[in-house]
Amino acid sequence: MKMLASLCLLGLLCLPAHAAERPNIVILFADDLGYADVGYHGSPDMMTSNIDSIAENGVQFSAGYVTAPVCGPSRAGLRTGIYQNRFGAEDNPGPYKVREDVKIGIPTEMQTMSERMKALGYVTGMIGKSHTGNGPEFHPNSSGYDEFFGFINGASNYLLETRPNQPHNPIMRQRKRVEETEYLTDAFGREAVAFINRHAPPRHPTPDTRHSPPFFLYVPFNAIHGPMQATDADLKRFKHIADEKRRLAVAMNWNLDRNIGRIMDALRKHGLEENTLVFFLSDNGGKPHGNGSLNTPLRGQKGQLWDGGIRVPFCMQWPARIEAGQRLDFPVISLDLLPTVLAAASHPPTHPHTHTLPLDGISLLPFATGEKKSPANRYLYWRFNRGWAIRDAKWKLIGDRGRKQPQLFRIADDISEAKDLYTQKPRVAKRLQKAYDEWDASLMPKLWGWDKSFPVHDPEMGAE
Repeated sequence: MKMLASLCLLGLLCLPAHAAERPNIVILFADDLGYADVGYHGSPDMMTSNIDSIAENGVQFSAGYVTAPVCGPSRAGLRTGIYQNRFGAEDNPGPYKVREDVKIGIPTEMQTMSERMKALGYVTGMIGKSHTGNGPEFHPNSSGYDEFFGFINGASNYLLETRPNQPHNPIMRQRKRVEETEYLTDAFGREAVAFINRHAPPRHPTPDTRHSPPFFLYVPFNAIHGPMQATDADLKRFKHIADEKRRLAVAMNWNLDRNIGRIMDALRKHGLEENTLVFFLSDNGGKPHGNGSLNTPLRGQKGQLWDGGIRVPFCMQWPARIEAGQRLDFPVISLDLLPTVLAAASHPPTHPHTHTLPLDGISLLPFATGEKKSPANRYLYWRFNRGWAIRDAKWKLIGDRGRKQPQLFRIADDISEAKDLYTQKPRVAKRLQKAYDEWDASLMPKLWGWDKSFPVHDPEMGAE
């Protein structure tokens, strides 16, 4: 036994440096970016070489989903690793009439990804759009982030000359308003690079700096969410695009991709790319009539539970552990990021300090490293306003509480949800309906939201 222990210790000592070190974590989160708005999904006009590089240097998930078709609840699911429907955050934070005991935001008893990473000794930073609650108790600095630069509500102007129109939603450093002069996507790229520069370990460490903590950096850009504003220089680059709305979207996405490149260059500059786990995904599908994005060949858009609203560009890289050039086609979801991050940090998921909800996602590392082929018997679920949906590896059942009959698609082959097989596959439909009903029965009612039971209409919702 002692000899075995000695051999194990020797094996650990012989591992390369990166294997014994916990990775840095970077999550790059786009806003309202459509499935067809990246080069690696075949876009002919979106120039996204830096986003494409992440997909090429690691794994692209062709069936990558988020938990909601709009910004706020999607972020709540990502940040907790739990379906936001379980804790009532089913719609965007907004000016609702709610019970006096209800506060609009991720409940403070929920342990977020940043709080978990901070507890594990990571330096934590958030640069960008929060949109998970407006009160001081929901501020990023109150939910596990050591550093914050960005804004709290759902949208911000990008250009300095338009920013005075949003006194209710200022750009902030920590909790203080700042007067930002740069185009906002450039400012977020600048601040993300500065965070990496501050927390990168020195190339030639001293005894005092040898054990610098790893960092967790969450960068939720607001591009390409409206208002549609691009710099003159970026617009001139794409003057050949006749459609004005599409030209704006392409210019804004070009700027987004360029700033993602700045962030990746900062990692390379400090020799950190090899042992940094990087994710890229969008918060929901695109809104073609609103921001000129494209979801082709998917049906639907932002605000809907057709795949065009919830299926997004989704990729990750970690050169130290994950082989480049992979494509995995089984369904994954943004809930999987937190278990993946915890597994990468060599820390099994645990229940939060005062909450007993288990994580709803799974670690993607066994699949990305080739240890496993695909998840077994897994369902993904959605509930948003009157709509609901469930899918497994092959099938998707989607319904509306205002309609009698759902629709069933063999989504693995019929990616456009064009051929309804509900009456032809009753056993499949019955199985999926039963699984959805059991999940739905486990949820609490939503605590706020835009629908017929509330007095206001959601401007982000759109008809198909």
